[in-house]
Amino acid sequence: MDMESATVIGGGGTKLHVRDGGRRDGPPILFVHGWSQHHLAFRRQFESPLAEEFRLVALDLRGHGMSDVPADVAAYTSEDTWAADIAAVIEQRGLTRPVIVAWSYGGYVVSDYLDRHGDGHVAGINYAGWSVVVGEPVPRFVGRGFHDFHAGAISEDMPTEIAAMRGFVHACFGGPIPQEDLETILAFNVMTPRFVRYALTQKPYKDYAPVLAKLEVPVLISHGTAETVALPSAADYALRNCPTAKVSWYEGAGHAPFVEDPGRFNRELADFTRAARKKRSAP
Repeated sequence: MDMESATVIGGGGTKLHVRDGGRRDGPPILFVHGWSQHHLAFRRQFESPLAEEFRLVALDLRGHGMSDVPADVAAYTSEDTWAADIAAVIEQRGLTRPVIVAWSYGGYVVSDYLDRHGDGHVAGINYAGWSVVVGEPVPRFVGRGFHDFHAGAISEDMPTEIAAMRGFVHACFGGPIPQEDLETILAFNVMTPRFVRYALTQKPYKDYAPVLAKLEVPVLISHGTAETVALPSAADYALRNCPTAKVSWYEGAGHAPFVEDPGRFNRELADFTRAARKKRSAP
């Protein structure tokens, strides 16, 4: 598959690694991963029939993968900075009205962009496994699949860190996934610096329901019924607060429906993208 590696200059001059593939003249889909993840999380989308119809673009968030790793916690907590990163990818890669797939923590990043820039330059949003509220003082929408492993994931004791990351990765899935996928996902999770994992959790409290309420573009919520990281109640909350949203429940799936049932996810994403683009281009 033809795939271009590129560098985008994001907020504060941070260099962001981007993978750009699929049909270059097709409607663009931008994939934004979550906490401690990587653009390879979307491998089953890039290596699918989606690539024959759509332009597929994925970035490594700052601090992850092959992107720069700023050393200041503030580089990971500013809404303006996250918004600038997404704006930079859209503008510098020339993405015209992309549909954005925002997974987990990526939902906060993309929603920061929408809060700062509005939805005028996108066709639609597909939130996958997103908890809607960040920095909860009392856990409500983020469950044990994250909280049981977070402290270990930022431990300076490497055996503790490894055990926590193994636990977290397994907690992301409602059932078995292909061994190759599991090994790849575990590898890029443990390669994320523990400082970055810590810094991302310092994002100040915010309920993104008011951002959802203002959206005019179509929203698709893809959520597993067996979620323990971003609880199913979060998807219900997003649905209640976003007038343009519809939900697709993945029975028995966990935090990553696009990995656990990629065939269904890809079909639904294709249908959603076609409909969203059509609506966006209507007079």
